[in-house]
Amino acid sequence: MCELLGMSANVPTDICFSLTGLVQRGGATGPHRDGWGIAFYEGKGCRSFHDPAASADSPIAGLVRNYPIKSRIVISHIRKANRGRVCLENTHPFSRELWGQRWVFAHNGQLTGVKRRSLGFYRPIGTTDSEHAFCWLLQRLRRRFPQRPRSHSVMWHYLHGLSSDLDRLGVFNMLLSDSRHLFAYCSTSLSWVTRRAPFGKATLIDADLTVNFSEHTTPTDIVSVIATRPLTADENWSIMQPGEFAVFRDGTRRSRP
Repeated sequence: MCELLGMSANVPTDICFSLTGLVQRGGATGPHRDGWGIAFYEGKGCRSFHDPAASADSPIAGLVRNYPIKSRIVISHIRKANRGRVCLENTHPFSRELWGQRWVFAHNGQLTGVKRRSLGFYRPIGTTDSEHAFCWLLQRLRRRFPQRPRSHSVMWHYLHGLSSDLDRLGVFNMLLSDSRHLFAYCSTSLSWVTRRAPFGKATLIDADLTVNFSEHTTPTDIVSVIATRPLTADENWSIMQPGEFAVFRDGTRRSRP
């Protein structure tokens, strides 16, 4: 299985602290040695880095960890290959355009038979079941809503249904963003924590690092972090339930369709 990391914030925020913990699971404290990637939104644009090497040993991961890129939405993934060979094109997160927006997707799990589902406008570049599922999901959104729907709740409810449908094929833990919202669907394992004033200290589970967030934030900052498993030992993480769908915007969980 792979591991996921996402962030939603109300101000541009760096993810260096959480990423330091995650990359250790890619070959040091965990077995996810088959590549890693990360995508940072900047407005409607997206800056992404991918490497088929283990994140714990990746010079690119070291660069990203030590270069505080600030973003309001981030999606990252470390891979344990089970479908598709270890190569750059099979490294998450994947991205495509829909409604004039850049959508980014990362998945943890296996989906038996997903490649039998027909595709249309969107086609995979690599050979993973994850990318095929992403192309299928966007195709269904595009067909159902030729233009972006005015009602957020209608689209969120439909996206929840698509996620539940894919979940029936195996394991479908996923993070997805349209540059405005961060969507999360839990099949077996996802957790999240929201940090807001009064900020305190947090200590990583996978690295010897503690941060006092009060020294790096303002009283109005709100940041939510979503991960496959909690990254810190001294914060109250919320554990998502199987079948649960969550929407985050500006650091706050918005809805439970």
